[in-house]
Order: sequence, then C-alpha cells, then structure tokens
Amino acid sequence: MKINKLFQGALIVLALASCNDKMNYNEYNIYGKDYITKNFHNVGGFMTDIYNTVDYDFGNYSGGAMQASATDESVYSKLGNSIEDFYNGAWSATNAKGSVWNSMYAGIKTCNHVLGQMQGLNFEELKLNADYGAQMHRYENYKYECRFMRAYFYFALVRQYGGVPLVTSELPAKVVNTLSRNSSDEVFDFIIKECNDIQDKIVADYSNLGQFSTGTEESGRADRLAILALKARAALYWASPLFNTSNDRERYHDAARYTKELLDAAEARGKGLTAHYNDLWAAKSFNTPTIAKEIIFGRRYFKNPTGDNLVESNNYPVGIEGGSGGNCPTQNLVDAYDMKTTGLSINETGSGYDAAHPYKDRDPRLTATVAVNGDQWPTYSGATPLETFQGGVNGEPLTGATPTGYYLKKFCNGAISLAGNGKVKESFHTWLTFRMGEFYLNYAEAVFKYLGSADATTAEFPMSAREAANKTRRRVGMPDLSSSGDFWTRLCNERFVELAFEGHRFWDVRRWKEADRYFKEIYEMKLAKDSDGNISYTRRKVERGWDDRMYLFPIPQTERMKNGNLLQNPGW
Repeated sequence: MKINKLFQGALIVLALASCNDKMNYNEYNIYGKDYITKNFHNVGGFMTDIYNTVDYDFGNYSGGAMQASATDESVYSKLGNSIEDFYNGAWSATNAKGSVWNSMYAGIKTCNHVLGQMQGLNFEELKLNADYGAQMHRYENYKYECRFMRAYFYFALVRQYGGVPLVTSELPAKVVNTLSRNSSDEVFDFIIKECNDIQDKIVADYSNLGQFSTGTEESGRADRLAILALKARAALYWASPLFNTSNDRERYHDAARYTKELLDAAEARGKGLTAHYNDLWAAKSFNTPTIAKEIIFGRRYFKNPTGDNLVESNNYPVGIEGGSGGNCPTQNLVDAYDMKTTGLSINETGSGYDAAHPYKDRDPRLTATVAVNGDQWPTYSGATPLETFQGGVNGEPLTGATPTGYYLKKFCNGAISLAGNGKVKESFHTWLTFRMGEFYLNYAEAVFKYLGSADATTAEFPMSAREAANKTRRRVGMPDLSSSGDFWTRLCNERFVELAFEGHRFWDVRRWKEADRYFKEIYEMKLAKDSDGNISYTRRKVERGWDDRMYLFPIPQTERMKNGNLLQNPGW
C-alpha cells in the first residue's frame, strides 16, 4: 500500500469520506492498535484525519455565511443567519460561536496520540518491499508534520481565545478537565519554539524527494516552507497590540526576521506571486505550476466525485437558477479599491474618480472580487448581465437579494451552472492557508512597525516596507503606494483588498485593536434605475454593535462547566 495516495495533488484534500481509522480505535472491534500499526497505510490514516482538521471558510456558518460577513467586508443577504450574532448582541458564552475549541483540541489530541503511540515502528514484514526506504522516509516525517499541525491548531486557538491550556502529551480526560489556561505569551512561545525545532528536520520539498520519491508529487503535505510560514504569522500576531500590551518592538523585529526567512527560502525555491491575481482561485490552481508557485500551504475542497457547487450556490446572485445571494461585498470594501491610473484612493483630490461611473478605471482586484451591476456574472453561456438595482432581475425586493448592491465573485467558478441542464457541474476550490501575497504584506507591516518608517532599510532588512507592499500592487498593474499620506492606513487598505474574503480581515482588525475604526459602520449601496435607463447610487449607513470584549471570543460555557479552572475572558 502506498502512503502517497493519502496526499494526492498539490494541496490537502478534504472529502466527505475520509479514513475510518480514528484515535479511539479501541472502541472498534476490528481496529485494534496492532492492526493500525501494521503498515504505513493504516498509520497514515491518522495523518489524513489530522490534515482534515485544518480550518477553512467557504461558508462555515449556517446557510453558507463566511466570517467575512461579520466584518466590514460583506453583509449576508439572508436575514436571521447566525453570523449576525457577532454584532447584534446575541453573542455570549452560551452562544460562543464556532467549533474551533472542540475541533482544534480534537486535532491536538490526535497529534499527541501519533507522537506518543506511533513512533519507533519499523514495519518488519514490509522490509523486502522495493519502496520500503521511501515509505519509511515518509513515516519518519510524520512526527514533524504532527508537531507542525499541533502548533497550527494552537495558533488557531490563541488568536481566537488568547491563552488556552497547553496539552503536549496524552492525558486522561479527568486530568485535561482540571488544567488552567496558559498565557497567550506561553502559547505563542510554544508555537515559535516548535517551528524552530522542526523546520530543518522536516522534508524541505515533497516534490523533490530524490531517492525517496515514489513517482507521485506530494506537495500537499506540510514542508519546511509551511513551518516557516506558521512561525512568521504567529510572530506577527504576537507582536500586534492585542497580544503585545507592553508594545515590545523586539517582537516586531522577530516577526520581520522570521518573515524574511520565509520569503528568502520561498524565493530560493522559485516561489513568488503568480502573474494573474484571479488565477489563484481557478479550478486547477493547485496543479498549475505558474499559479501554485504562490501557494505555500492550502486546502483543496470538494464534496464528492460528482462535484460540489456549494461555493456557487451559497453566493451566486438571486434571480438566476440556484442562486441565493449569500456573502455580499460592502461599499466599504468597494471604496477601498484605488484608481488604476493614478493609484489614489477615490476620496483623494485628483484621483480621477467619477461618481456617475463608480467602477470605471479601478484596481483590477475589484473586478476579480466583486460582481457589480451590469457585469456578465456568472460567465457561463446564457447568463445575462446583473441587475442589482431596485426592481432588477437580481435586486431587491427579491428575497435574499443583495442588500449592498454587490455579489461575490472571488472563489466562485463562473463557468458552473446551477441549472439542471448546466454543462459545468463541478470544480475544485482552494482555500489558501498561506500564500506569498500575504507574507509580502506581513513583512511590510513588521518592518514598518520595527523601523518606524515606510522607506527605512538596514543591512538586516534591505527591502523596505513600502517596497514589499508594492509587490502585490505591481502584480495587478497598480501604481506604487505614494510617499504622501499615512503609510499605515494605506498598508491596512492594501491588505483589505489583496486578502479580501480569505479569512484575514476578521482577525487583522482584532489584533490591531482597531474595531472602533472599521467594524461599527457598514455601508451599502442602493441602486435605482430611472425611466431613461440611468442608474443613481445612494449610500446607506448601517450601524453594527461592538464591545471591546469582542476582541477575544468567550470560552464556551460548556467547557467551563466541565473544567472550573478555565477562567473566562474579560467582559463575558
């Protein structure tokens, strides 16, 4: 049996059906420990389970709502969705939102089990197999993959809750349920130390295994670049105001060092920005070398062999067959896209912005992300131009129609038709956990905060913050960031548009502690068509609730009932 079959393609594969080998195998009559450890394939099943715990957000809240709809990125078009609890006052310890606590600790438990119970095996009966050496090479790397995944799970926990109990070995439930919370400093320190310890021990590149190759590329597994990426991102979060209450500049120094280490190693392997921004979400991005070069670590998502239309059915416009509206970009996000010719924001003098033609000559990432009135969206044959104005085919007052005037393009494959006779029925979708675009912007942030200037360089950091930020702009043909104005505001804006809907905004604003600036007012655009066919545009402000306790999630009350030593986060 070939272990490489568990990790097909360029990315982690999420399927409905995964390996039946669970950590509590002793509950199964036919799956005892002796059976599980009999060959590479059975042990690898645990690794499949671990990888399948990696988070993604193609619409994890009821009805397909993305976390973006709890930010200034979007509004969910179907009223009464649980995503509204983040800002309508219904969020509480008894309505703690999400399943991260349970899912991440389940992943940690499995990692600890593999590290504690499945090491030191030699698979004696398989030694005569021709691929024994190659398979043992993969097996020996499991412990480093497990340690990476465990560290990643702790990162997902600490960014959401702050300090959490650190469990690094198998413990009985009665012991686990007496543990107190470690501090956020201790959790971040653990993550970074784990990454430092394993980054030079894990396989550097699964697509280049030399004598240990089995002939099948396995770049979906965590390699050295994934380790460096996690370390760099964790360091940036640790340096940010939410967790860096003493404003220790050395944390930004570390974040800059670690991010440069990643970028240097990635570029040495031929990694970089793909030429076309919207290609990153193409159906075959994961196995197209010119696109995959930007992907450091990701999760390939599909439902079953007959196809998956959930991303499209959750976000296609109301008014087309199968469309339900879904996560509709805000005017806040649309306003964030600069003018293409001048590189200026729409509110700056001399930008060239025309309120009567608001989408003309804008940053190309707007067209790649947001569907606007008049767009041919979806793109399959027979689809008609969008009408998002009042009374239009895709507009209000239709149930579920966009309240903002816009629909989501990003992630959606416009060739998919939800009609019964549609020719294109399936498509892979790639959730990019780590990509190069993020880390150029992470470097810009860390270096700017450490050196105190957008244009400062040192022998250690020869690339300035502005130069790093301009890389994502130059990729889409946008002018460089101007030397005038507030660089921090411009950098935050660049993150907003470059990383829209990729699961960053919700956490970025929190770690910056700038929710008062961004999350309290959402703007929608109301479109009306007059008898002459002209479109008028009216902004509508929608206020959302915010309390500073919301910077961190409440510890679920169910967990505190099991463990009285879990102190609640402030205000909850």
